[in-house]
Amino acid sequence: MIGTAFRNGAHFASTTRWGGVSTAPYGELNLGGAVGDSPENVQQNRFLAARELGLDPADVVWMNQVHGADVAVVTDRQPAGYAPTVDAVVTDRPLALAVLTADCTPVLLADPEAGVIGAAHAGRPGLAAGVVPAVVAAMRELGARPERILAATGPAVCGRCYEVPEAMRAEVAAIVPAARAETSWGTPALDVPAGVAAQLAEAGVHDVVRSSVCTLESPDHYSYRREQRTGRLASYVWLGPPLS
Repeated sequence: MIGTAFRNGAHFASTTRWGGVSTAPYGELNLGGAVGDSPENVQQNRFLAARELGLDPADVVWMNQVHGADVAVVTDRQPAGYAPTVDAVVTDRPLALAVLTADCTPVLLADPEAGVIGAAHAGRPGLAAGVVPAVVAAMRELGARPERILAATGPAVCGRCYEVPEAMRAEVAAIVPAARAETSWGTPALDVPAGVAAQLAEAGVHDVVRSSVCTLESPDHYSYRREQRTGRLASYVWLGPPLS
């Protein structure tokens, strides 16, 4: 149900679409609360995912994502039913941060020495708006150092599949040249994970592990471009000892 990685005190995890209680077209482990699935199913799925990760569901911080570059600093557990309207969160508290995606790139960051973590939702608009450097800057404000930050990007649509109009590719590539790509069939495309990695490097973060999963190609993951009406994956970051 969930792929996890542990690196020097930092946990990174991303879900698949399997192992939950949602029915079609959201089946099974939909973790997104704004896609039309029943709130009860989403709540149960979030509980199941947290339990598999060894987390208290109340310690997981969610966002109301809007494809921007705003960052929230989280200082406590979220009140039930509340999520900040931002596309990145950072904290130095013992919490877990979550990103919802269905083709966009989830960006997970941790400086275990400083006790600081961050998470960002980087779709095409957020990448161009600068959500990645914004989340790194917010982590620095809490004491993180870019050269210590461990980063991971989760499942996302790849540059071989993310076809866009030429004008859109040119617009984004003018801001993030590394995002310029071509589909496997020879048309204009964007590689958002590559753009994220380039922006992290520019911000001084060089220890980046990229997921090999293309959501559009993988039947085990949700893809908005493939299905339109579908669920959302979640990617998580938190600090702590290895899972037993």
